[in-house]
Amino acid sequence: MELYLGTGGYSNDDWRGLLYPENAKSGDYLGIYAQNFNAVELNSSFYNVPGVKAFQGMVRKSGAKVRFAIKVNQVMTHKRNPTEDDYQRLFESVSPLREAGMLGPFMAQFPQSFHRTADNRLYLKNLVDRFKDADETLAVEFRHESWEAPEVFDGLRQFGVSVVSVDYPPLPRLPEPTLRLTSEIAYIRMHGRNTDTWYSGNSAAERHDYLYNPDELREWVQQIAEHEDELREVYLFLNNTTKGHALKNLRMLKELFNEAGYEVDMSY
Repeated sequence: MELYLGTGGYSNDDWRGLLYPENAKSGDYLGIYAQNFNAVELNSSFYNVPGVKAFQGMVRKSGAKVRFAIKVNQVMTHKRNPTEDDYQRLFESVSPLREAGMLGPFMAQFPQSFHRTADNRLYLKNLVDRFKDADETLAVEFRHESWEAPEVFDGLRQFGVSVVSVDYPPLPRLPEPTLRLTSEIAYIRMHGRNTDTWYSGNSAAERHDYLYNPDELREWVQQIAEHEDELREVYLFLNNTTKGHALKNLRMLKELFNEAGYEVDMSY
């Protein structure tokens, strides 16, 4: 079982003085990040898919050390009107990562308004087919409890798609924070448990302003350990990047995994 731990994105200016030197240039961030963590979830691709040259630059700056999970563009998950060119650009642009052995799963994060209706089930099936036909690894995050059904997980399992296990605030209609497995690849996203700002926050930074305590993180380490024999890879990303919370929690996670007998390939 290979463990890949990191954060949602790496271009955080408020990490100056925490991870990056105070005088660091933004172009230096990835190289420094790669010296400390072995995976990153690329969020910028949600807004605009980088071109091949941009991904070539990521390979070079990271020293080919980081496994990249790619967040699927919003045209496929939120607008839900992708064209053939949209899929083609997404699959072709990441070729430098693929060739360098740095490409992890694609991650499709659907909004909370994406309920389990007949039309949405059909859309999801078509999306899954597109990634399967391209022989790409896909993970899917649902943000509405209506998808929490055995038949949904059975369908994803049939196509080898990972359902994203999420850690959310304990609020109505949000999925339960527990490990879900539908393939030999576990994909976990931890968003924080800030109940006060999840819906009322003015920004993602406010929603994700939460520092996990060791006991909350230990729950996930224990669940992963219990399913070790079923897993080939585990991707765990922290999105509570506000104020460097994710950096502190990654240090905790490394220690907890080490205590459980797992060696995590990161220096932070």
